[in-house]
Amino acid sequence: MSKISPCLWFDGEAEEAAKFYVSLLPDSRIEHIQKNTVDGPAGKTGTVLVVDFTLAGQRFMALNGGTRFQYTHAISFKIDCADQAEVDRLWDALSDGGAIEQCGWLKDRYGVSWQIVPTVLPQLLGGPDAAGAQRAMQAMLKMVKLDIAALRKAYAGG
Repeated sequence: MSKISPCLWFDGEAEEAAKFYVSLLPDSRIEHIQKNTVDGPAGKTGTVLVVDFTLAGQRFMALNGGTRFQYTHAISFKIDCADQAEVDRLWDALSDGGAIEQCGWLKDRYGVSWQIVPTVLPQLLGGPDAAGAQRAMQAMLKMVKLDIAALRKAYAGG
């Protein structure tokens, strides 16, 4: 188990968000739900305070902290995707109710930033063919959701 785990701040949506996230990736589960024992800024007695969950093997905590704060791009979660089907599935699920952005970035319905990245991308952007890497980079910069076939075609010069 990692000594460090991200804590995501919500305003009453911690359990809903955690359940949504764990539904998307293998090796994911809700570990523990802690309820408020007294009324406070985070909610009334008996409502959810903290949800500890594992997402693709990484521990997280979702906290109903009261007032909602906006997430920024300064922190995002990158998901390595084995193929286009996984890119498409995660892109569609996480962007539903959120906002799509460029270069494989999106914000989900809770405002959390995600990067949906094919595992092959670093190989194309850092490949031995510098001109191919440059073409792949230029192709990626024009994309919203990343397209593996188009990135490979750009790298190959097609």
